[in-house]
Amino acid sequence: MLSLKPVRLVEGIELKEKITSSQNKRVKQWRALTSKKGRKATQSYLLEGWHLVQEAIKAELQLTAIMGTAEQLAAHAAELPASVDVFELTDSIAKTLGDTSTPQGIFATAPMPDDTAVDPATATGAWLFLDQVQDPGNIGTMVRTADAAGLTGVVLGQGSASRFLPKVLRSMQGSQFHLQLVEGDLHEWITTFTQRDLPVYGTNLDPQAQDYRDIAPVTAGAIVMGNEGNGMAPDLQRLTTQNLYIPIKGQAESLNVAVAAGIVMFRLVG
Repeated sequence: MLSLKPVRLVEGIELKEKITSSQNKRVKQWRALTSKKGRKATQSYLLEGWHLVQEAIKAELQLTAIMGTAEQLAAHAAELPASVDVFELTDSIAKTLGDTSTPQGIFATAPMPDDTAVDPATATGAWLFLDQVQDPGNIGTMVRTADAAGLTGVVLGQGSASRFLPKVLRSMQGSQFHLQLVEGDLHEWITTFTQRDLPVYGTNLDPQAQDYRDIAPVTAGAIVMGNEGNGMAPDLQRLTTQNLYIPIKGQAESLNVAVAAGIVMFRLVG
């Protein structure tokens, strides 16, 4: 049985444990975090790759563990927070934890945030609402664009892919730590915003829709982007302040949802 007594690895790092068996209880728990059931059981999720771990550290996210191969831990020793337990993994164990074909060999665990702490009745600034957006790459691109455009936060509505899925986490590239990111009921968010006289602009081509260029920039309010194939749900379309469209000059039938979101966000967020 391995001792839990801290073991010095390299200067500046003190190990909580050096794990060499894939049957180790901790390894099984970490591996389970790639599933919804596993995340729910422990109320935590897994970050993979140095870029995400580094961005979480910079954002002062309260990580609960950092795990990596000896090579990776040594390479990033200077940036690892002393307050977080560090575990050394063998290369083979690191490969079993990774969701990518060639994992970097460094990971971290973080507590799942409390979405109820973000209230639409008191939310400020400009927001992006995602209605049933399911492609991880699209979600990641829109979150990064919202970050770049200066939005306050993003709400993933029912039917959208979870922000804790490994592919979604990677595609957001750390922007999730720079703004407020929650999963919520878009009916509640849209209704609450409009009751507060905050504009909520849908994106849908209908007879009443306006050219997005005719709308004045806003400092507070929301933009709604719909499902990749079906657009916004009809019941949400009826709740918005105004629905907008992007004129297409060429012969393409439509724009990718992430591209359209970028165009509208940079135009409407003052």
